[in-house]
Amino acid sequence: MRTAFLAFMILLSCSQFAGAKGCIEKAREVAPALSDTVRIQYNEKLAEAKAAFDARPRDAEAIVWLGRRTAYPGRYKDSIRIFTDGIALFPNDARMYRHRGHRYLTLRCFDEAVADFEKAAILVKGKSDEIEPDGLPNAKNIPTSTLQSNIWYHLGLAYYLKGDFKSALRAYREAETVSTNNDMRVATAYWHYMTLRRLGKTKEAKRVLEPYSGNIELIENNDYLQLIKLNRGETTADTMLAGIQGPADILGSASIGYGIGNYFFYNGDREKARTIFRKIVEGNQWSSFGYIAAEAELKR
Repeated sequence: MRTAFLAFMILLSCSQFAGAKGCIEKAREVAPALSDTVRIQYNEKLAEAKAAFDARPRDAEAIVWLGRRTAYPGRYKDSIRIFTDGIALFPNDARMYRHRGHRYLTLRCFDEAVADFEKAAILVKGKSDEIEPDGLPNAKNIPTSTLQSNIWYHLGLAYYLKGDFKSALRAYREAETVSTNNDMRVATAYWHYMTLRRLGKTKEAKRVLEPYSGNIELIENNDYLQLIKLNRGETTADTMLAGIQGPADILGSASIGYGIGNYFFYNGDREKARTIFRKIVEGNQWSSFGYIAAEAELKR
């Protein structure tokens, strides 16, 4: 019975990937703008992951890291193929779907991303959560997210990018229940807030931001905290825009830029929002969520 089930799951995975191939083949693949130092680090880590995989090609951990390390320098399609092969071997490993879904998001294959994150959410239901290691350590070498918080957070983002804000709201509410540190809470609360604003639930949105007054100790999600302060009325959009303005009027942070543009959008100044979204997509942060969101807004 178990052998038959696994065979079915492998066939289902292959079928889903075949259905996604159209999106993958059409998708652009733009390598991220990296400093020489970061590029060297990524390539060294990728070589290590490849060596580990070559030594243990049927080891789930080795597959996960090869897929992740392949994506970081911009080989997103190859990363998706690695995780698809991993799913064929380990159809019940939520990590394979979680990371493949992330790369579907990068390639703007939103339907495929939703399917993967929903599958991952089913696979982790009722199980203990686990820390998700970072690709490169942050300043304190302390991972700030978990497998389950990342599944729900990225599922919310996938629905949000599709414009399905009701489904995004469900995902962000789940994400908040498994966000266990300030960095993840701040990131989740901010997207939760924006989703509620898009649904016209202004009072509920305001309540989401109530816990984030005063100083909050973070490791890496300060951009989202700044945007929370903007929406709490503790700073202004003009002040924040001045801080991220780069050469040739390009915005230095797509994440902050999108948040500011969205602030203007749901407060009624749609022309100013469009101006900011256009500035973001003229920049070089193609793979960032802020860029992808701005691009989606302009298409809508």
